[in-house]
Amino acid sequence: MRFPRRSGILLHPTSLPGPHGSGDLGAEAHGFVDWLAEAGQTLWQVLPLGGLGPGNSPYMSSSAFAGNVLLIDLRELQRRGWLAVDEVEPLAGADARRVDFAAMVPFRMQRLALAAGRFARQASAQERADLAAFEHAQADWLADYALFMALAEHHAWADWCEWPDGLASREPQALERAHKTHRERIAFWTFCQWCFFGQWAALRAHAHERGVQIVGDMPIFVAYQSADVWAQPQLFELDAGGRPTVIAGVPPDAFSATGQRWGNPLYRWSEHAKAGYAWWIERVRRSFELVDIVRIDHFRGFAAHWEIQASEPTARNGHWVTGPGEALFRAIADALGPLPIIAEDLGVITPDVDALRKAFRFPGMRILQFAWGEGAAAERRFQPHRHESDSVVYTGTHDNDTTLGWWAAADEATRHHLREYLASDGRAVHWDLIRAACASVADTAIHPLQDVLGLGSEGRMNFPGQREGWWAWRFEWSRMPQDAAGRLRRMGALYERLPAPDQRM
Repeated sequence: MRFPRRSGILLHPTSLPGPHGSGDLGAEAHGFVDWLAEAGQTLWQVLPLGGLGPGNSPYMSSSAFAGNVLLIDLRELQRRGWLAVDEVEPLAGADARRVDFAAMVPFRMQRLALAAGRFARQASAQERADLAAFEHAQADWLADYALFMALAEHHAWADWCEWPDGLASREPQALERAHKTHRERIAFWTFCQWCFFGQWAALRAHAHERGVQIVGDMPIFVAYQSADVWAQPQLFELDAGGRPTVIAGVPPDAFSATGQRWGNPLYRWSEHAKAGYAWWIERVRRSFELVDIVRIDHFRGFAAHWEIQASEPTARNGHWVTGPGEALFRAIADALGPLPIIAEDLGVITPDVDALRKAFRFPGMRILQFAWGEGAAAERRFQPHRHESDSVVYTGTHDNDTTLGWWAAADEATRHHLREYLASDGRAVHWDLIRAACASVADTAIHPLQDVLGLGSEGRMNFPGQREGWWAWRFEWSRMPQDAAGRLRRMGALYERLPAPDQRM
């Protein structure tokens, strides 16, 4: 699907300012939308909106459908009468530039529990009706998710295949007993999802009012410890005891000499095909209820994925296995029509991956940090003169260092190539790459906010292959250059990326 020429900013909501240890869906998120509009940006790209997994990663959520309850704006719950004023005081000692997950998570979860309890005792008839309507609308995933979360908590997050008394195998009588035993906690998780979806809908509506669309992110794989795998184990490559036999990852690459052993269970594609890819159709449909455009992470995995035996300690000894290819996306298109999807086509890209992407007119990605250097050091398809209009260009992604951090570590061949190519002295290389992205023939340009802020490696969001210590970066408005919004708008005008009425010099 072809997009109009436009640009936007990559920033996950957890990185927003705010008083409660991390960003959320409240006033700061609405204010960020206003800044995007001021800057002439019509896209806000976020990372996956699901709950956090191991290492606080948003790519290992406990559900492919649920929202991250830690993004719920506590001040809104106070305005609804479910929290007291003193309960939404700022988190003591919180770092405005980093998320301290060890402090933030219990702080927010304790207040969500208070709010859920008060809702249960004092909610109005209309509020209860609204919650009931939400449960009905999300019935295909919500009940399994809420029960899964209650059971996972009760069993101290032991792998679901170790749950006793018929719970792992989902015996009907065991599930009935569990619903009765954990009624209150199931209600808690249901309430939290209702709050998340309501607040997200309000934020998205505000974005639309300001001419901003949301670009979401869909991980190709799901976490083993998730409601999805527990509820439908037949769709995944598991043994008779519910353990993964093979797992996902990628072969050795620039980020890791031993590859990346992600650990997600792989899909049993034959079972998905038998069901007409119904689970995938529903997953994509639900994603587009939350966002306007979907970036599918690791798109190449649909052509072929890197399969690792679960017993292997690294990803080095995996092998490529053919994926569902066109059959999956044909089923999705037949059910949902043409969709605005971005294919994350980074890494080892073979002709079949390009053919699959082009068959459905999904734009691919071009990363400017990868474009420079001598010989094999440069990926020439990322150089601006090789871009295609049907693509999305980034200075870097959430997996890259910031542009200034990358530049500080770059060798002289890389620096020389970039300086010559862009006729730059390299003193403001982050703005050089932002300008190159805007000038590109690519229809869409996305800039990580860290590059707009001019941050070094202290602003890096993630480092692939390193399981701990990431996803914590936050920004402060005081670090925003005063001319940033105007500079972005001017570039939007120069390179025809502003909304149509404003595309004038």
